[in-house]
Amino acid sequence: MGSNVTLSKGYLVIHSAPAALTKHVEWAIQNLLGKAISINWEPQPLVAGTHKTTVEWRDRLGAGAELASALRGWHYLRFEIREESVTENVLYRFTPELGIHRALIDGAGSVLVTEHQLLGAMDHDEDSLRQALANAMGTAWDLELEQFRRGDLNGMSQSQAI
Repeated sequence: MGSNVTLSKGYLVIHSAPAALTKHVEWAIQNLLGKAISINWEPQPLVAGTHKTTVEWRDRLGAGAELASALRGWHYLRFEIREESVTENVLYRFTPELGIHRALIDGAGSVLVTEHQLLGAMDHDEDSLRQALANAMGTAWDLELEQFRRGDLNGMSQSQAI
């Protein structure tokens, strides 16, 4: 990588992927992040016939967006991607029912709502304002993915979860 490249670190959590797609998903991830990326699939008990995995990487800024773009093409996946750099932190979430959501986040993982998003939301009545803010924060994605996050934490030892 050149000296002008901004580096980032990231985390990809695939909460559920049909067993038939896991090799294809692996190839896509390794094509973007390199063959050295190790992917270990485990059965996902919440959705029969699916698997889950977590991948951590260090690469150039934008790798998270490329992963999100590649993975969203498989409609049956549920995943989250968090990419952190010195210039920005981004969270991508995807579910088959809701599609893709992208949000800027702070260091603690809280979604940042931009001035543009707030001004757009304030142009409407109170119910529409609430809906626009919920969409900006990704509330529906959080609600849908929470059961998978909880399941992942239940499988960790207490020291890993803290």
